[in-house]
Amino acid sequence: MDNSKIDNKIFWPSLVVIIGTTVLLMMLPDSMKAIDSVLSFITHTFDWLFLIVVFSAMVWLTWLVLGPYGNIKFGQVNEKPEFSTFSWIAMLFCAGIGSALIYWAMVEPIYYISGPPFGIEPNTKKAAEWAITYGMFHWGFSAWSIYTIPALAITYSLHVRKQQVLRPSVVCHGVLGDRVNGWLGKIIDIIIMFGLVGGVGTTLGVNVPMISAVVGKMFNIPQSIWLKIVIIAIWTVLFGTSAYLGIEKGIKKLSNINIISAILLLIFILIVGPTRFILSNFTNSLGILCQNFFRMSLYTDSIMESGFPQNWTVFYWAWWFAYSVYMGLFVARISKGRTVRELIIAEVVWGSLGCFVFFTVFGGYAVHLDIHGVMPLVKIISEQGPNAVIVSMLDSLPLSKVIMPLFIIVSLIFQATTLDSSAYTLATICTKRTNDFQEPAKWHRLFWALVLGFVAIALMVVGGLKVVQLSSVIVALPIVFIFILYIISFMKYIKQDYGK
Repeated sequence: MDNSKIDNKIFWPSLVVIIGTTVLLMMLPDSMKAIDSVLSFITHTFDWLFLIVVFSAMVWLTWLVLGPYGNIKFGQVNEKPEFSTFSWIAMLFCAGIGSALIYWAMVEPIYYISGPPFGIEPNTKKAAEWAITYGMFHWGFSAWSIYTIPALAITYSLHVRKQQVLRPSVVCHGVLGDRVNGWLGKIIDIIIMFGLVGGVGTTLGVNVPMISAVVGKMFNIPQSIWLKIVIIAIWTVLFGTSAYLGIEKGIKKLSNINIISAILLLIFILIVGPTRFILSNFTNSLGILCQNFFRMSLYTDSIMESGFPQNWTVFYWAWWFAYSVYMGLFVARISKGRTVRELIIAEVVWGSLGCFVFFTVFGGYAVHLDIHGVMPLVKIISEQGPNAVIVSMLDSLPLSKVIMPLFIIVSLIFQATTLDSSAYTLATICTKRTNDFQEPAKWHRLFWALVLGFVAIALMVVGGLKVVQLSSVIVALPIVFIFILYIISFMKYIKQDYGK
């Protein structure tokens, strides 16, 4: 059988749902109020579910990494990893966060100064103390634990159980049995694909305006929908080419370049910026995080009802859930020869530390500018929006005319590494067989890259990119239960294969 042949029972229904939903939203641009209401309903009604599941997942991963199951290797006992440790972690990190990390590392702390948690008075030094702390929490151990659960289950299914199909539903076989080969499995796969497109759209919803604002500042170009469309088109060409070339020639090289470029940018800002404050504030924020981690993990604010955990933490967890199974599929493809312990540490520890660095440098610089009166970023974000904050921060740096182009390049490549992995994964789900690690057909990978670009442009034209946030949150609900099935199936498999 041709390993690159598409599975029509997944390909066509998924395409119809994704394109059909996009077209419907284009025809109903006035539905934004209803969408906001649905978003609010889900995040406020199921806050407890998201928080408990994520916290429990992190506890379970800690038990795994400290126990004997951590030694289980994905593959033969003497199996060597396919990629170097640096390239492997670079691909994991870049595929998982995109340039959204750069965006939120710069603006999220400013939001927390003006709208802090726990009833703290806004725009005070006490509020500023929590600014970096909550950013590190939302991009730290709990968040990366969400990514790690599907990665473990799918990687084990592929490399130990030798499943010939790299697909989300296959992993549920340990609980659902042969039903995953029928309509139930197809529904699971379609849900995951729809959620991935929604997650990508949510990411583009913040990143495209950010790049557009910086480009506009550099070349004195007024903001317009056409500028944003050009940026999306450039992104599509970049990640489409990478997805077409495949993992070895495209995704791996792009990830390596991306990590090195980002490190250079971070080092520059750390050196020319308020170095002592940035490092001191990180240490202080880490202490606050360690002291309050359990409270933050289970904080619903049910008494004061400020809405802070629902609008921030619950939405973040839903967003990570929407991406999680895609990450699991991609990580499974590149993690042959690694152990359970290596995978958990690479994602939960190294992934979190990587995000901490961005919040420490970008966020620390932003907090310093505001609280020391150098630049009123809280006022700028309330009057002009978050993109104006990013432009103001970059413009305040020495050699800003050099830094802005570098910032654009890093952001473009960062997002491209996430998008090419997304296109690769979508093609993989729709491929009938992926045994012997044969990659999906090149035309197939390129096709899904173009679909992602089309969805982003179509929703941008009608001003409805916020709409895809709803798809992330809605799809996250069933993914929570798929998540639980993954844990049960994984435990059942390892007990069968390795005993108690």
